[in-house]
Amino acid sequence: MIQRILLSLALASSLAACAGRGADMEAGTPGDPLEATNRQVLDVNLAVDDAVIKPVAQGYRAAVPAYARTRIRNVLDNMQEPRIFANNVLQGRFLDAGHTTLRFVFNSTLGVAGLYDVATDFGIARRTGDFGQTLNAWGLEDGPYLMLPIAGPSNVRDTVGLVGDGFLNPISWLLPFGGNAARAGVGGVDLREQNIESLDALRGESLDFYSRLRSVWQQRRNAELGRTGDTGDRLDVLEDPGAAPTRVPAAAR
Repeated sequence: MIQRILLSLALASSLAACAGRGADMEAGTPGDPLEATNRQVLDVNLAVDDAVIKPVAQGYRAAVPAYARTRIRNVLDNMQEPRIFANNVLQGRFLDAGHTTLRFVFNSTLGVAGLYDVATDFGIARRTGDFGQTLNAWGLEDGPYLMLPIAGPSNVRDTVGLVGDGFLNPISWLLPFGGNAARAGVGGVDLREQNIESLDALRGESLDFYSRLRSVWQQRRNAELGRTGDTGDRLDVLEDPGAAPTRVPAAAR
């Protein structure tokens, strides 16, 4: 959960000149009645990202080889599988829950505590599963789009889901506070490092970054919720759900 919050912080940004103009142009945008306030939150989050998160992510990339970053990423992903399993069960997706169980078992054993994603090599792809998704399956509507301080793009339902996910992963119960904080910090920096170029490109190519970010986030979320024909299982945070997925070579996993 906190990993998603930290990366969303990096996404939460806007150009000041575009912000004021965009607020006037898009006042009353369907699904975003709080746009003026959301844009102000983006400006604050941008300042924090430029001052702290992005420089740390760049330092992490420079200091840690790509092979080691992949191993760290795999371990962090593996630690999220119990949370995905719990949400799969709550949504009645029992086949996905079984696949998630197999992934966790294979990667925790043959994959050496999650360092290697052997389950994907065996054809067992990672499933999605978060509590916002579960609430959607139970019939709770999205609610207004929100740009949360620090947490970034969300909506009312998924904001509740962020809190719920914190209680659904038993690994979080087992680790002391310091262990959870370290896991969250490393995960957030790693996710930000993955998106240095793509976020820069998104900001540089957007006349109104706020609107573009909102659109990209909503497309990705709709894919995760099964509202489109695309899959949200392994979408990059800034990836267009309609684009063909890029498979990671087995040697790099």
